[in-house]
Amino acid sequence: MFRMLGARTNRVLSLLVLLLIWQGIVMAFAPSLLPAPTAVFVRLIEALQTGNMLFHLLETLRRVGITFTISLLLGSGLGLLMGHSRRVDEWLDGLLTLLLNVPALVTIILCFMWFGLNETSALLAVIINKLPNVAVTLREGARAINTSLLDVARVYQLSPVRKFVKIYLPQLYPYLLAAARSGLALVWKIVLVVELIGCSSGVGFQLSSYFQLFDVTAILAYTLAFVAIVYAIESGILRPIERYVSRWRQC
Repeated sequence: MFRMLGARTNRVLSLLVLLLIWQGIVMAFAPSLLPAPTAVFVRLIEALQTGNMLFHLLETLRRVGITFTISLLLGSGLGLLMGHSRRVDEWLDGLLTLLLNVPALVTIILCFMWFGLNETSALLAVIINKLPNVAVTLREGARAINTSLLDVARVYQLSPVRKFVKIYLPQLYPYLLAAARSGLALVWKIVLVVELIGCSSGVGFQLSSYFQLFDVTAILAYTLAFVAIVYAIESGILRPIERYVSRWRQC
């Protein structure tokens, strides 16, 4: 308990230090393109009160949720298949390497050009960009499975479901969590680029609009709002799941 509280305190303190440094730079140099943290927070509250920011945040979160879930499921299945089948891995490794090295911006532009400026193209572009990363991570997880433990389960005649839940899946937890945490950080950034280029709603669309108006305060306010949401998901969902599935390490 105290260890957990200490970790949370350190995270909060690190954010406070960042805010103090930010405020110190503004006070010392008064840069015209860097508003004070207080000005950004005021703009954030005003935008939330009007309801405009909330709408665009929810639109972006919806896209992040859809693409994150599909990428994680499809990428995990593909990675496990490649990890357990040498032939499949040989067939798909070149394609996977190609997708990993194609810039995200190229994929986004091509999807919009081929399938039109619509929601399906936007979601597809994000999924194509994220799926290879998940597949590579889970492929390594499949290769790291301790088959001796599976042999022991076979000797004790455990049911396939029990063998999967108690022996196979726990060995994949670190890889699944790594794919999920890195995926969340990557997906929302790609979603913002997609929205900036070809959507009429979402945080990325708003950032594009405020960029044209040269409104740095609004850009930072939207950025702060969405980062806070992603940080809350990370701290409130992913980290507790990680602690739960890794609780055996504390024994």
